[in-house]
Amino acid sequence: MTTTRMTTLPSGLTVVTDAMPHLKTASIQVTFGVGGRDERADEHGISHLLEHMAFKGTTKRTPRGLAEEIEAVGGDLNAATASENTSYYAKVLGEDLPVAIDILSDILTDPQFHPEELVKEKNVIVQEIGAAEDDPDDVVVDHFIAEAYPGQPLGRTILGTPQAVRAATPDKLRAYMDRSYAAPRAVVAAAGAVDHDRVVDAVARAFEALPQQAPPACEAARYAGGATTIARPLEQTNLVFGFEGMSYRDPDIYAVGVFNNLLGGGLSSRLFQDVREDRGLCYEIHSFHWSYNDTGVFGISAGTDPADAVDLFNLTMDVLNATVEGASEAEVGRAKAQMKVGLLGALESSSSRTDQMARQVLVFGRTLDLEEIAAKIDAVTVEDARAAGARLVRSSPMTFAAIGPKRGLDKVRKLAEQFRST
Repeated sequence: MTTTRMTTLPSGLTVVTDAMPHLKTASIQVTFGVGGRDERADEHGISHLLEHMAFKGTTKRTPRGLAEEIEAVGGDLNAATASENTSYYAKVLGEDLPVAIDILSDILTDPQFHPEELVKEKNVIVQEIGAAEDDPDDVVVDHFIAEAYPGQPLGRTILGTPQAVRAATPDKLRAYMDRSYAAPRAVVAAAGAVDHDRVVDAVARAFEALPQQAPPACEAARYAGGATTIARPLEQTNLVFGFEGMSYRDPDIYAVGVFNNLLGGGLSSRLFQDVREDRGLCYEIHSFHWSYNDTGVFGISAGTDPADAVDLFNLTMDVLNATVEGASEAEVGRAKAQMKVGLLGALESSSSRTDQMARQVLVFGRTLDLEEIAAKIDAVTVEDARAAGARLVRSSPMTFAAIGPKRGLDKVRKLAEQFRST
């Protein structure tokens, strides 16, 4: 029996809830279907900056007042920015859900963008950018995405650049917010100790000030693929390489999920066993598949001694191709079990459940029944998984990025470029 209910208000704002009677707490999340992909060229990083500034004061609440008010009821308040959505969320006792709704609506409909607060927060984000630049794992992934989607918003970092962040003004923030934070592209999701009708009534009143004109569609993604290296005096060479993936809506999305899991999703995966355990070429290696509304990206990430970078790349490509050709029934079964545990695990956390529901509504216009998803996972055959893997590897050029000592980069880049040209 489903406990999920959904209501779309006249403004276009959608409210979705899942009553979880065994919980005493409630989570609520307001997600706008806009993010880094919706930024114009002179707005790089503004989605993330706006998320930070939402907590820096409203007409009736100071930044400190916001923190004290939510914590006075034992609650938690936070936010996150991604390429295609920006989320603001709170967790409180069920009886205090009206407090959370009021605070979230206040910061999302009446932020003040005080110039002195903006100066401080821009400095915080510049430090965050610096921390990311110091992490080779972050750097190599950023370059990988930039090569996969060059010259377009999807290929840019979420954080922005120091120059772009410092150029932001209150007026620029306000203009972006007015254009993007609109009711038709927003979902309020609540789960835990919640009553749907009460949540709908409270949200309708609290968010009536949201603009009702949908924001413009973001630029369509154009996967290109490319190769880049970044020379730094590091102990390891970090590599990421892969191909265009599949969007959320692709009919092969469950098959590619199974393929990704059996290739590099756990301790029993082929990459972990063959590259890490049998050959000892790295400490950690995994594959990933990130979906977007109109595209996706599949990749393999690993770090290795510079002297082993060529061997790691060659062996990984051998394992990838062997998996496409020979994924087994047992491997597919383990991968499907992993996926179902991850899916059903959302039912054990109200916060995970709100995030799951909000993303589903933004992509599909409805929540997906968990039994329906589990059945689609179960329906994936060995042939389906192999075909999905073949489609990933053979239908687009490779994207390659590596960071590390220069002596380990040139040879492995040449290998990647040779693979791209075949």
